[in-house]
Amino acid sequence: MISYVKLYGPPLMKALRALEKVAVDMPEVCIMDTNIQAALHMPGVPSYGMGGLGFDSTHGVMEFFGVEDMPEERCDTIISKSGHKLGEYDFFFEWFIDPSMDQVEDLIGRIDEALMPLGVKYTLTTK
Repeated sequence: MISYVKLYGPPLMKALRALEKVAVDMPEVCIMDTNIQAALHMPGVPSYGMGGLGFDSTHGVMEFFGVEDMPEERCDTIISKSGHKLGEYDFFFEWFIDPSMDQVEDLIGRIDEALMPLGVKYTLTTK
């Protein structure tokens, strides 16, 4: 199952970063967003990374997500490898399990908390 997020209004880049930080503490999901998707498709960039640090190294993933400590296994699972496309959405949380209604509501609460200070509105569609 995937929970797709469509963002409305600036600051979109800050909103994407806020959603990425939400995902760091949710081991039951992996993610994809427009930033990551663009980085993964940058031709000629080693390891699909920013500044030479790639998503294929623990250090590169931690640097991208702006965290100093993340378990290696989480670094390996945080970015979606399923090949699902964003389509009209800006971000998705791909669930490793079929989420319960409580888990989806918890995700909504986390997103609300992360985006409220930015004033960004969103829609969430779980399919």
